[in-house]
Amino acid sequence: MRKIVLPLLASVSAIALPSAPVSAQQAASDAADDFHNTPRTITITAEGVGELDILAGTSVVEGDELQRNMAGQVGDILADLPGVSATSFSPGASRPVLRGFSGERVKILTDGLGNLDASNTSSDHAVSLDPLTTERIEVLRGPAVLLYGSQAIGGAVNLIDKRIPRSIPDEPVHVDAIAGVGTVDDRREIGGSVDLRASDMVAVHFDASYRTTDDLEIPGYVASPQLRADILADAAEEAEEGHTEEAEELQEAANQRGVLPDSATETYSYGGGVLIGDDVDFLGFSVSRYDTDYGVPLRPGGGHHHHGEEEEGEDHDHEGEEGHEHGEEGVSIGLKQTRADVRGGLGFGGIIDRVDFRLGYSDYTHTEFEGEEVGTVFDVEGYEGRLVFTQQDTEAWRGSFGGQAYYRDFAAVGEEAFVAPNETAQYSLFTLQEFGSGPLTFEAGGRYEHTEASADTLQVDRNFDAFSGALSAVYRPVDGLRLGVTGSRVERAPAGEELFSDGPHIATQQYEIGDVDLDTEKAWGAEIFARGDVGDISFNLAAYAQWFDDYIYLAATGEEQDELPVYAFLQDDARYYGFEAQALVPLYQQGDTRIGADLRADYVRARLDDDSNLPLIPPLSLYAALEGETGPVGGRVELAYTAEQDKIATYETPTDDFMFVNASLSWEPFDDNNVTLLAQVRNIFDEEGRRHASATKDFVPLAGRDFRLSARLSF
Repeated sequence: MRKIVLPLLASVSAIALPSAPVSAQQAASDAADDFHNTPRTITITAEGVGELDILAGTSVVEGDELQRNMAGQVGDILADLPGVSATSFSPGASRPVLRGFSGERVKILTDGLGNLDASNTSSDHAVSLDPLTTERIEVLRGPAVLLYGSQAIGGAVNLIDKRIPRSIPDEPVHVDAIAGVGTVDDRREIGGSVDLRASDMVAVHFDASYRTTDDLEIPGYVASPQLRADILADAAEEAEEGHTEEAEELQEAANQRGVLPDSATETYSYGGGVLIGDDVDFLGFSVSRYDTDYGVPLRPGGGHHHHGEEEEGEDHDHEGEEGHEHGEEGVSIGLKQTRADVRGGLGFGGIIDRVDFRLGYSDYTHTEFEGEEVGTVFDVEGYEGRLVFTQQDTEAWRGSFGGQAYYRDFAAVGEEAFVAPNETAQYSLFTLQEFGSGPLTFEAGGRYEHTEASADTLQVDRNFDAFSGALSAVYRPVDGLRLGVTGSRVERAPAGEELFSDGPHIATQQYEIGDVDLDTEKAWGAEIFARGDVGDISFNLAAYAQWFDDYIYLAATGEEQDELPVYAFLQDDARYYGFEAQALVPLYQQGDTRIGADLRADYVRARLDDDSNLPLIPPLSLYAALEGETGPVGGRVELAYTAEQDKIATYETPTDDFMFVNASLSWEPFDDNNVTLLAQVRNIFDEEGRRHASATKDFVPLAGRDFRLSARLSF
């Protein structure tokens, strides 16, 4: 926990704001440069971005902060950052929401390359990366994400795992490890890695992790007040019609409280890699395996509908109702991914200073179980490659350019395979350039993308050409202060699920319908920002807006099919606007005793062209933390407030406000600062909270009071 708020005041201006720089900024700390503490330069590690200045709004979570916010899914780790929420579908599946965008508009990267799983296609699909073996997490916002594809129109999240070592370690053996326990879900987790110096030119890496949790303890009822009232009304109707058994079942469902059923998880991962070369010329490869099983909480009373809505010929004893059967059986997901990666680079020292490349292959299988029976199996085979040329710097110009290729073969097999088998191939060219000198500099990015999407069983073959570009200007009136503006134009081709869905999806309890005639999505964007230091205070402020033509979104239609609510992919014009802010304020310093405050706020508003609200948009959030340290001991108290969301889409329900209070105490018992022991209480007052960005928020509340202990070491 130490060395997060106060010692990094000079460097955290790279954190949490759009258009913040990703160039080198020195941290004020003399601790060891390893996994344990993070006094390193805050620089984005993905090729082609790390040395450019303003195009990527960046947050970095690592070291003490990563330990403090550790969770099984990356969305829950990042949810308190400015401009970030989480889908929170279940404890086993939670993806980041950036500026109100999720799914196909937020790209998850592993070491700069696409994760090649299916988490972007549906909120019930877990992100197939374990944070226990992650060194750092980078959140990229703004036009720099053009480098990673139009699927990152809302931003990108890059997880760095060191699976392919980035350098030859100085010592023969280096070990990083983290372990923790928690009470709210009986959490037990451990992860670690070993790096070996095989020779002056060869490094070898191994890592593994394991996590298990039971059903989640919650503060109150499983069902939200609105959903509970609906279920009780249905129970009263059943009782009035003489269906006593059905009425009792519904009353029992409405009164579930204290524990979230079907929310347990079990996850393990392992992998290894080799690096051959030095800091300039190198070749590395890795192989990894990720395996998780997690429950899917079902909507209480989800199999019931009013008798007045029954179609002619249906029995009133409810036998044989598909939705009712689903409500009786637990749903769970088993997810497995085997992945292979290659990374290499060559330094030339000429006009082209260096060339870097990345290749990735993934074999992904995702099985949805209904009780003990297999319901649907998703098989995804994916390839991705990137080639980046970095130009030699001149006094007034620097940059990079490259190409990228991506292929995905998607197949869903089973009675409830809601997406037709389909293939997607994508080829792109991109560039990112910075020019200018003195107090005023400019950066420009551009990307051309050709996408081919086909579904043979539907006899559909679509081709899309997308052009995207961005231009930024930054002005430095004085040292330590930057003012800037960014304009962008981005296009995105529809994804396979948006085009080819048509069927029941039991895990999300929706009947989803795509549209094979969807057009390319287009958006104009603008941002203004101010970032820097005023005295000892570091601050970031930004405001942004995006105007969409043919925005693609999934919306409830109000209809039912196969006793499931129908959701359809629609297209309409839309607009997003919002702000993000953070300030780090030192309050007291005397010797090695320091106290400081961390203040954050964000807000996003999203509407369609007719001024109706888009669904699943996070409300205003406010965050304040007081952190102090004296010698080896540190402490932090956090207040995280999420406002109510009553600006809702048709068929959405409003979400109440809530505030979580968290506290933690850390101790570094050894002078080398390579061991941190952390005790935490999260949600001290056992407050009920639900994230509006979650499609399951009406029956999947957030965790109750949680006591945690964890240890992190590096040697």
